[in-house]
Amino acid sequence: MCYYKKLLGGEYIYLLLYVDDMLIAFKCRSASDMLKKQLPFDFEMKDIEEAKKVVGMEIERDRDSGKVRSTQKRYLQKLLQKFNINGDTKSLSTSLAPHFKLRATMSPTIVEEH
Repeated sequence: MCYYKKLLGGEYIYLLLYVDDMLIAFKCRSASDMLKKQLPFDFEMKDIEEAKKVVGMEIERDRDSGKVRSTQKRYLQKLLQKFNINGDTKSLSTSLAPHFKLRATMSPTIVEEH
């Protein structure tokens, strides 16, 4: 599940849930802090601060360039090992096309768009 809220300044805060994992994505630290203060009233939770992994995906941040990258490198390594695929293998990028950029304006604005 993905929940989001548009903040007064036009930015968004996202709350991603999968079974018992929760990830909060934001630009505005104060909005995140406020949300984290409210959640323990309804949920038992532990704040691990900066996530390194969620739902099997590793999260890498480049704060200098403002980019976030998610990979499943460890999962794929286990899969290759399980099927005895070793040696000379070629990697292939399956990321989004370079021209494709995610923006807050792409997020649904009305219920019918969900």
